[in-house]
Amino acid sequence: MNQKPVALTLGEPAGIGGEITLKAWSTLRDELPFFLIADASHIQTLAIGSGVPIKVIANPSEAAHVMQSALPVLDHPLSAPVINGVPNARNAVEVVNMIERAVGLVQSGQACALTTNPIHKKALQDGADFAFPGHTEFLANLANVERPIMMLSAPELRVVPVTIHIAISKVPAVLDAALLEQTIRVTHQAMITDLGISAPKIAVAGLNPHAGEEGAMGNEEIDFITPTLEMLRAEGMDLAGPMSADTMFHPAARDSYDLAICMYHDQALIPIKTLNFSAGVNTTLGLPFIRTSPDHGTAFDIAGQNIADPQSLIEALRTANEMAKHKGTI
Repeated sequence: MNQKPVALTLGEPAGIGGEITLKAWSTLRDELPFFLIADASHIQTLAIGSGVPIKVIANPSEAAHVMQSALPVLDHPLSAPVINGVPNARNAVEVVNMIERAVGLVQSGQACALTTNPIHKKALQDGADFAFPGHTEFLANLANVERPIMMLSAPELRVVPVTIHIAISKVPAVLDAALLEQTIRVTHQAMITDLGISAPKIAVAGLNPHAGEEGAMGNEEIDFITPTLEMLRAEGMDLAGPMSADTMFHPAARDSYDLAICMYHDQALIPIKTLNFSAGVNTTLGLPFIRTSPDHGTAFDIAGQNIADPQSLIEALRTANEMAKHKGTI
């Protein structure tokens, strides 16, 4: 494996990040190189009985050579012992530092991309004064990016929500022509440069039932969604819509586009999680580096039981590696 590795962060130590990383190595050891930034002693403890050997590396350049025989771990000690399923705010600062360290390695060219295991925001807020809604916003802050774009992908579908983690009652006030235009532009460019789709076909949902039905069920489609799409079509973008969200996710409809842009969180995430709950990947578009993540949380309720499904992390690592190939950061 003569290529740069993907940097993988542990995320919340008391969650399933370590377990699914061990399982991901078993699947990917002959496919692509990655290394884990984590407390090596913690990972070695988790690995007991798993059959996964651990190798501490001094820098990312060793990962490709180690990958087939052991999980490469860049040691980053924690401040407190880990109890599965019980987050400890005393480790919060080091969890944040691991993410910052990984970003630095990607930005310096020592890693080709970043994949992040899930964090526990409450523990970070309590122990590290973490002032961000989540990973995405924190990474955007580190990269000096004003507004990153969240893309969820699975083999069956890619979706991008224009508004994300806000109350549904606030969506009409936040959603406007400028936000929609920015989301489409960033997504369209990333599909070309990061996903290798030279002529993206994008479907855009309306906000209202039946895409407003010519104003009978809302005016947002008339007021700014349709005019924004017409403006971007005039520039050469292949955009369909605004489409009725209740008819754009069946198989024949999905075959007509490469990605769907939706107006709010659940409009995008319900269809993709229904189609493939286990293999979804969260990708942050608009950053100056590649970042993917499994599309699930810390799963404290099953941590330490060796039953966590690693498929989403496996797909996140594969996606990061493929995007690095398209972007030329390998």
